[in-house]
Amino acid sequence: MKNNEQKPDFLFEKVNYKILLIGIGVIALGFILMSGGGSDDPTVFSEDVFSFRRIRLAPTVVLIGFGITIYSIFKKSK
Repeated sequence: MKNNEQKPDFLFEKVNYKILLIGIGVIALGFILMSGGGSDDPTVFSEDVFSFRRIRLAPTVVLIGFGITIYSIFKKSK
């Protein structure tokens, strides 16, 4: 009987998966920042749709999150 049990080979290392999860969390945060701004009454227009948070901040956070996930994929292992 041979005891040649090998560890399963993963595509990435543990650090890559941690960075990937952080990136996914940042993307989710960006979409949470984008949500809301609606009006309870459909006949009343709400200017909250065009706030700084929804127009500038949230898309920037989402793009940063995508950058983090791309970095986690291309990060070389040792």
